[in-house]
Amino acid sequence: MSSVLYTAMWRPLVNNFNALLTSVAANNCRYHFPSVAALSTRTFASSSASSSSSASSSSSAASAAAASSSSSAGAASEYLCPEFSYTPPGKHHLFVPGPTNIPDSVQREMHRASLNHRDPFFKTVTYQALNDVKYLFKTHQGQPYVFPGTGTGAWEAGFTNTLSAGDKVIMFRYGQFSHLWVDMAQRLGLNVICLEEPWGNGADEVKLEQILKEHPDTKAVCVVHNETTTGVTSDLPACRAAMDRAGSDALLMVDGVSSIGACEFKMDEWGVDIAVTGSQKALSLPTGLALVCASPKAKSKLASSNLKKVYYSFEDMDKFNAVGGFPYTPSIPLLYGLIEAMRLIKEEGLDNVIARHARFAEGTRAAAKAWGLETLCTQPRWHSNSLTVLKAPPEITDTSDFVTYMYCKYNVSLGLGLSEVQGKVFRIGHLGSMDEVSLLGAIAATEMGLRDYGALKNVSNGAGVGAALDYFRRTARMIPTRDHVVHDPMIQDNQTPMTASG
Repeated sequence: MSSVLYTAMWRPLVNNFNALLTSVAANNCRYHFPSVAALSTRTFASSSASSSSSASSSSSAASAAAASSSSSAGAASEYLCPEFSYTPPGKHHLFVPGPTNIPDSVQREMHRASLNHRDPFFKTVTYQALNDVKYLFKTHQGQPYVFPGTGTGAWEAGFTNTLSAGDKVIMFRYGQFSHLWVDMAQRLGLNVICLEEPWGNGADEVKLEQILKEHPDTKAVCVVHNETTTGVTSDLPACRAAMDRAGSDALLMVDGVSSIGACEFKMDEWGVDIAVTGSQKALSLPTGLALVCASPKAKSKLASSNLKKVYYSFEDMDKFNAVGGFPYTPSIPLLYGLIEAMRLIKEEGLDNVIARHARFAEGTRAAAKAWGLETLCTQPRWHSNSLTVLKAPPEITDTSDFVTYMYCKYNVSLGLGLSEVQGKVFRIGHLGSMDEVSLLGAIAATEMGLRDYGALKNVSNGAGVGAALDYFRRTARMIPTRDHVVHDPMIQDNQTPMTASG
């Protein structure tokens, strides 16, 4: 496709999107979404077939596209995009921090004929899904909810069922997703005290304690547990301890979208009142389920909450869940997928799942260290189990181009830098259904891409892969039910492999 035609097709969309950004900024959003103005000048490589097309035909097509755009003002836009029809051999390698890879058995469970969710048998599906959510959140006291939606919908459910317009809430902002949560709270009419942190830091517990003492009427403290933009996992027990020292009665609300199921999370023990996650992260499901758990304290706020709630009403869900149903048609295939995904997690053991994620994160950081690259996370205590966010080497001036190159050259999807760190970092996701061999493939591909860009000149070939490989070999265990078949040569003198922390 020629640059002329590409520009003509995308210019109206670019203008409309930039107008949206201006509107968002005018409504007190501190950080702008990444601008796509560069799309108007970016070109895609033409195929051999398209390169034979004459310049005049491209110009005519561009003029027609522009004329069509100008003559159809007010009409629905026609979405045009470059062609991506070629299917490369092998498989696509997904290493973003969500959506994640979906196990075969989960896909099979979701592949079923339509059925009636109002038939008597369906309550077994409802109750199993709700019990599984409690297991995942490590709660006996919390009330689980499964909404059709995403983590953003779960945020809204948490706010609207417990708070009222004008309520004072303290929220940390240290990444794109904590920013979007702040934005939602403001748009719902909450009085937000926003604690700004550098992107790469986690929640500052000392600052939290101080601000709570200054604002004893605070109704909720909101913490993004794992900020997916920066690869930072905040210390929730320390945040709870700060609230207790300040004598605060506020609710502790936690965004666990990319942490629950990958990082340690103990809802009851840590005194969390609202916890949310989504299906597309550590659960290794498609996007589409918003999982929420509310403590008894949070549920007690429902009667006094005056924020509007309809689709995300706890009260409506409570009535229907009690008899094994939902107040509207649920996402039936995803519920079956959730039950199967949780069967796999319970079979492995939730603590073992979390330990596996910790091992994968440590191995990825070992690779980064061998490459001489720095993580965006500023303190080891905040390192994430879910993903590793790396600063670009000097040879890569825009990591967005690097990530796009990885997809176009090696069929590998890595995470882009978002918002304030757009173009400055790239993200390697290692959560969900994954093993050492898969992750070594991501590390190897990343090293190839870095070398293609001229980075790692003074680093031996395969250094990152070798560092991760050594760590994984030392910490791996035999697969359960296969460990009796053959002796593990890594175990000598009745010693077990070292743990992730070793």
